[in-house]
Amino acid sequence: MTSSLRSALADVGLEVLCPSYRRGHQLIETAKYFPFVQAVVSESEADQYRKNGNAVVVCPDAVQGNKCRVMNWILDRAEAAGLRGVLMLDDDVQFIARYDKRVDRKLNDAEFAHFVWNGFQMAEDCGVYLWGVNIMPDKMSYRENTPLGFVKYIGGPFQAVRCGVGLRYDERLSLKDDYDFTLQNLNKHRRTLRFNQYHYGARQNEQTGGDATYRTVDEEKRQNELMIRKWGGRIVQHDMLGASRKNRQKALAFDLNLVIKPPIAGV
Repeated sequence: MTSSLRSALADVGLEVLCPSYRRGHQLIETAKYFPFVQAVVSESEADQYRKNGNAVVVCPDAVQGNKCRVMNWILDRAEAAGLRGVLMLDDDVQFIARYDKRVDRKLNDAEFAHFVWNGFQMAEDCGVYLWGVNIMPDKMSYRENTPLGFVKYIGGPFQAVRCGVGLRYDERLSLKDDYDFTLQNLNKHRRTLRFNQYHYGARQNEQTGGDATYRTVDEEKRQNELMIRKWGGRIVQHDMLGASRKNRQKALAFDLNLVIKPPIAGV
């Protein structure tokens, strides 16, 4: 089943890949739930990843160490191979689920593969080059009368990019890649596509390796300020609601996340 689903997606020009770094001591989290995904790892780490059961795509060692650089390599590789698109998942995704009659139901392998195919097909039909899913698993974040969003933030754990996007990730913003790439797409293509009924679960900041090798509070703050300088303070703002009530009363209030407010009408 694993190889057949991977082949079925490849037959229609699609891949599902997980950039991964310094987590080869075990089967990556995402592959436990969706075995057909492949980890993108550097040459020096490839054998260790394979030893622990991971299917791998090997990138040069010089590419590794910056998530945006790895994702740009993935996009360059996909376009050179003539693919339609590539879904890049974080390597710690624990599930993809959807709300069905108010019930939160996790997708199995085959359902997820079909969703990937369908998502890219809808993106092509809508003229969208970046699509994704709801960033919140809470039922309150999904409203049945708004099943799709077209000016929404596409979170880093699930970023599906059509080849020919004409954009690349900003390597200066390796901790804010999803905010920046969302804004790049909205600026160039005027829309993204988000399936609000679907959502992911991911461990994100809870593991060693990956972004944790260079994620510090100072670096988060530096990249937040760089985002504000790049896009302007009306479009990119600090998430003051993410700070505690006590901290919001202080000048030093700080949250890792940003809020983006693209000046484009729509849902």
